[in-house]
Amino acid sequence: MRQPLVAGNWKMNGSAESIERLLDGIKGSLDTVEKAEVVVCPPFVYLSDVRRQLTGSSVALGAQNVSEHPSGAYTGEIAASMLLDFQCRYVIVGHSERRSLFGESDSQVAAKFAAARAAGIRPILCVGEVLEEREQGITEKVVVRQLDAVIEEVGVEALADGVIAYEPVWAIGTGKTASPEQAQEVHAFIRGRIAERSADTAGQVRILYGGSVKAANAEALFAMPDIDGGLIGGASLDAEEFISICRAAV
Repeated sequence: MRQPLVAGNWKMNGSAESIERLLDGIKGSLDTVEKAEVVVCPPFVYLSDVRRQLTGSSVALGAQNVSEHPSGAYTGEIAASMLLDFQCRYVIVGHSERRSLFGESDSQVAAKFAAARAAGIRPILCVGEVLEEREQGITEKVVVRQLDAVIEEVGVEALADGVIAYEPVWAIGTGKTASPEQAQEVHAFIRGRIAERSADTAGQVRILYGGSVKAANAEALFAMPDIDGGLIGGASLDAEEFISICRAAV
């Protein structure tokens, strides 16, 4: 049985004051979350503060990105070993914004997945299509390309050490959301694709939905058999909304 996971990606948002309030709200309502594993991914500069504030709680700490390099002359980059110093248990790799705004390739994302996994950090691998690709009917082709790059880098069994997040790029920050049935279709395809190489891995790996999940639609999305939780963007910045989403994961 796969434990649901709900991860909040705060992106480039927050201040020391607002983050303290947000975490107080999340921690204060954790006892209402029965089944989901809860993760928060703050900006790098707040990792230390968030780690301190999470002490004694069940919320896991994650990061938003990681370098594929272990160390060296890579100004502004963060190595997996550095994330370990802050007890990060998860890290997002291949988010659509990293791919589209910063030009990260499938091979680079695969290398980041490998670097995180080698350090003992669970990578949350993001895959998904833009609106044009969906309209062209090539969603599956795009997802296969992104997924296979990682499989070729680390092997299919390694996926069980991480998490996959399907994020239809056309549904992020646009107010549009894939219907539960549309999301389930792609999630089932991803699991089936993995099962072609390893049925055990396909049964173990958690696949999250990451397209404008809110309290209003979380229950319907999470009720789908192959949706194991969510990667939450804007809604994770509101404690009440985020906890409501976490409660919906059963």
